[in-house]
Amino acid sequence: MNRRMRSYYYALLGAIGGLVGWQVSDLLGLSFSPNLYINEALVGALVGLSVGLFIGLTEGALTRNPIQAVKSGVFSGLLGAAAGAIGLPLSEYLFQFVGAGIIGRALGWGIFGLLIGLAEGMVGRTQAWKGMLGGLIGGMLGGVLLESVHNWLSDPLTGKAAGLVLLGASVGAFISLITVLLSRAWLEVKSGKLKGTEFMLDKFMTKGFPSVAIGSSPLKSEIVLPDPDISPQHAMLTGDGMSFNLKDMSLSGTFINNKKIERIQLSNGQKIRMGNTELVYHEKR
Repeated sequence: MNRRMRSYYYALLGAIGGLVGWQVSDLLGLSFSPNLYINEALVGALVGLSVGLFIGLTEGALTRNPIQAVKSGVFSGLLGAAAGAIGLPLSEYLFQFVGAGIIGRALGWGIFGLLIGLAEGMVGRTQAWKGMLGGLIGGMLGGVLLESVHNWLSDPLTGKAAGLVLLGASVGAFISLITVLLSRAWLEVKSGKLKGTEFMLDKFMTKGFPSVAIGSSPLKSEIVLPDPDISPQHAMLTGDGMSFNLKDMSLSGTFINNKKIERIQLSNGQKIRMGNTELVYHEKR
């Protein structure tokens, strides 16, 4: 999926997460405890679990990697639950006692988005700070939209549903958007089943980060290409802080600009062929 569509799907899955979170909290009831802040924490945790889960699933779903989708979804959902349990009571506190109004809501949901962005950065392919920045911006904007829609619509349930959908969409969209805008290196699939998909590589470029495998097996490789002519662990990418070295690990070979290689330092625009799949390496200095 190209980078523009990537942000669209992150927004879509985030919106679905917000809708599911609203539905679950509505079915269970909005008052779990007579204590306002305990109640807000529990409702926030439910919403955060749902939004975090769906946003976490997105990267794995786009790259057809079920193992990454499950791992990312579970981790992001759990951290999202913690984020909601912190963010919603905090926004209520700021709203009630500090007199911050809609700004308080924005700050509270901004922390919510920041923690979901942290989860995405930890299990995804971007650096954690980029996910956190995107989540913070998306959460703050989503908090403003949530509060505005909630006040604008006369029916509180409809207002909450619409607000949570916008919140989830905003958090998801900005996590992806910031990651894309600030990305330094990525692989673009030019042919094969994943044609058009882009794999972000920023996180793996960090010096000292473990090498990352490219192959056809989701059990053996972090970057998975569904091609029967690609080995389960076909090649290895190693970052040195500035660029990547690519090492062939297969019997059938890895080709750079149609020349078979054993090991090479990648440069911007090079074409990589493995099996029947062609990729292009992109790098921004």
